[in-house]
Amino acid sequence: MTISGKQFIRGAAATLSIAALALTAACGSDTAQDAADNTQANSGDLTQQTVTPGKLTIATGDPAYEPWVLNDDPESGEGYEAAVAYAVAEQLGFDADDVVWTRTTFDAAIAPGPKDWDMNIQQFGITDERKQAVDFSSGYYKDTRAVIVKKDGKFADATSLADLKDAVIGATVGTQGYTYAKEKINDNVQTFNDDASLAQALDAGQIDALVADTTVCVYMVQSGQVADGVVIGRIAGSEDKDGMGIVLPKDSPLTEATTKAVDDLEADGTLQKLQDQWLAEYTSDLPELA
Repeated sequence: MTISGKQFIRGAAATLSIAALALTAACGSDTAQDAADNTQANSGDLTQQTVTPGKLTIATGDPAYEPWVLNDDPESGEGYEAAVAYAVAEQLGFDADDVVWTRTTFDAAIAPGPKDWDMNIQQFGITDERKQAVDFSSGYYKDTRAVIVKKDGKFADATSLADLKDAVIGATVGTQGYTYAKEKINDNVQTFNDDASLAQALDAGQIDALVADTTVCVYMVQSGQVADGVVIGRIAGSEDKDGMGIVLPKDSPLTEATTKAVDDLEADGTLQKLQDQWLAEYTSDLPELA
């Protein structure tokens, strides 16, 4: 059987076409696999899963108070929470230069809904109620609640919670201070939007006493935020159960890694060193108020 030139050419062309299709399919398969591999690699790169890829946006209060942040300047890394934030960032693979700070109110941070930050650190007590709206890391510090009165006020001699049963109490809204004031002292608790307003209210005589985190109370007195104020003691049984945690948006891809970072910093002694550095003078022994 003879094959004409045209038949040979058509046969060769068909063979080449099949080979080309096979090569294209192979290349397409490689390309698809490469894309899948890249996607998988990126999914494990936490630095690419943030609000701004390559940057870690951390929010804090406005203003941010000592001893948590010195001089309202979290970028300095000075103050306990500022230092913890940078330590966690490093654990997550971010350089200090890649940390971007922003400001939020306390209430907005723990409200449901999307966030324009990756994490928020401003003394958030970890509670089951808050976990319904946001994620938390492990606790990085366990504080207690304390009471401030005026040295020349009518409750200056109070040595127990019972002595405060007729006092008008002040607390910052949404805080553990408010919760313990209501539970342990009385129902006559006025709320304020921030610690500065709370301190001003005690100075102005709007309230007889205020309840806040012990570190906050000591700072208010030491710094003169409350003129002629005195911390009369800690509220018995007011230590945080789970501590203060870093807040993250609900179902954040960073939650698990952030929790591990805090746990690792606890395990290797870093958190204790930072507490010794920034909180020691605020955690001196105080009488217990029962």
